[in-house]
Amino acid sequence: MAIYRQSLRAILGLVTLSSLLTMGPLGVNAASTPEPTLPYRDASLSVDERIDDLLQRMTLEEKAGQMFHSQLNMGPNGTLDQGIPGARNSSEFMLGTQLLTHFNLVGEILDARQTAEFVNRVQQHILDTTRLGIPLTLSTDPRHAFTENIGTGFRAGRFSQWPETLGLAALRDAKLVRRFGEVARAEYRAVGIRAALHPQVDLSTEPRWARISGTFGEDAELTAEMLSAYILGLQGDRFGPDSVTTVTKHFPGGGPMENGEDSHFVYGKNQTYPGNNLEYHLIPFKAAIAVGARQMMPYYSRPIGLAGYDPVGFGFNKGIVTDLLREELGFDGIVVTDWGLITDTTILGQDMPARAWGVEHLTELQRAAMIIEAGCDQFGGETRPELIVQLVKEGTVAESRLDVSIRRLLREKFMLGLFDNPFVDAEAADAIVGRQEFVDEGAAAQRRAYTLLTNRDDVLPLGNEAAQKAKFYIEGFNATYLERRGLAVVKTPQEADYALLRLEAPFEPRPGGFESRYHAGSLEYSAAERARQAAIYAAVPTVVDMTMDRPAAVPEVAEQAAALLANFGSGPEAFLDVVLGVAGPEGKLPFDMPRSMEAVENAMEDVPFDTKDPVFKFGHGLRYKAEA
Repeated sequence: MAIYRQSLRAILGLVTLSSLLTMGPLGVNAASTPEPTLPYRDASLSVDERIDDLLQRMTLEEKAGQMFHSQLNMGPNGTLDQGIPGARNSSEFMLGTQLLTHFNLVGEILDARQTAEFVNRVQQHILDTTRLGIPLTLSTDPRHAFTENIGTGFRAGRFSQWPETLGLAALRDAKLVRRFGEVARAEYRAVGIRAALHPQVDLSTEPRWARISGTFGEDAELTAEMLSAYILGLQGDRFGPDSVTTVTKHFPGGGPMENGEDSHFVYGKNQTYPGNNLEYHLIPFKAAIAVGARQMMPYYSRPIGLAGYDPVGFGFNKGIVTDLLREELGFDGIVVTDWGLITDTTILGQDMPARAWGVEHLTELQRAAMIIEAGCDQFGGETRPELIVQLVKEGTVAESRLDVSIRRLLREKFMLGLFDNPFVDAEAADAIVGRQEFVDEGAAAQRRAYTLLTNRDDVLPLGNEAAQKAKFYIEGFNATYLERRGLAVVKTPQEADYALLRLEAPFEPRPGGFESRYHAGSLEYSAAERARQAAIYAAVPTVVDMTMDRPAAVPEVAEQAAALLANFGSGPEAFLDVVLGVAGPEGKLPFDMPRSMEAVENAMEDVPFDTKDPVFKFGHGLRYKAEA
């Protein structure tokens, strides 16, 4: 009855965010949970007592299953996924045969009720069909950011849409970041997601790197401040049943990639420290540990030229995981590897070798042993528990070593309250996810995060009255956005009073289904593209809105456009509101914007703010004249 009242209040729109975060686990089907006759099912016992009891009941195979964190797909109409022969295991096989209980819930969430019902169905399946009924922990990559490039996250779907973390950093507002975390927590918990595979706290000291959009930028102290609020928003002041656990990544900082390439790929396996600046990249991780980070993920890269550390991938690297993270920094939480360190695979039709950089010569069995020896607790993106069973039976790895990791993993489940009630309320989920209050806050943040880089002759804001009399040439978004506001759109710059261009930051397209999603290579536009844009700038006053997922080297745009705006994840409506003065830009750059590729190539990958004569420096951001 209490659950029904909570659902009804949510539907009526009367539940505050605070109450959503503290009402405890949203639950249904509680009667189907096994009676707490066994000690590990007895909520009156301490977590340690419950872990001790469960651990001594587990077989080697059940322990091995806990050490893998794979993907869970929803089948048609919320059914269990049947898999794809030769490409993807069925859910039934992973749950019932491999005994996995940690999954990244993949795919867009467009129907919160259906997703919640699916989660309940899978949790019930576990209780009905497995010996111990160990509940699932479901995780997700970032889902809340507005993005038009899907690579390492998902479209927001039904969730509220906010700027990327770069945009949160641009606002320099830790209270807003915590609020974002609280909203994400409420929406995640509503559908049964209890682990966030974020925040990403790498520092963007190498401007060419393709994963900068998920960071808080180039400054270590700003990143430390923002991530602390982010983690507290998701986990709460006290970790427990109301929390979403976080995975801070990528230890010890994935920013200083050699030549700016990414270590998902063979050509980007090296991470380099020409400035001997590892300590700078550790600042955010120290802050995360101080604020109570629960889990850490090492990156794929192998360190090159870093004294005292073997040149092998961080997930295989005992000096990084055990000596540095655990012993020197004092982290005793879960270490989960990045995806796919053991097994070759295919992603979006592209052959992807295991990211076993520096140990490519090892067998799959040897790789698994090395990861465990390095100090990792869980294998990301893999479904190979048979390897762990073999390692123990052969005597290569002691079962007592597995128990160290299993205790950490079980503790997380117990503290999240999953053993006491793994279910969610589908009716409440439908009311909580995408609540208008959350949507409005995300939309406001998108607009505020806009960063005004140039504004020649105070061309912005245009104002609605002037805009109604003008004709617009546009690129990068649909004319219907303007037409709905009664604004006229023309086909050529020569016919227009203003041009509005939504541009991507420069990158060089890469081949492959997966690789093509990574914006890498040159930060300059090609000569042909520069000439094309210059003709527009010469013909008509032009407002450029550039999606700054990496620090573009575009001095010509700054010089020739009437105004240059940077966005860090926003839609056309947000752009038009800023152009027309409905909202004002408040952002400040979270990184330097270099002057040229030559300046970037002459800089050191691990050192911040060292490109020569940047066009715009960290912290640059104008205001509209009336707001100055």
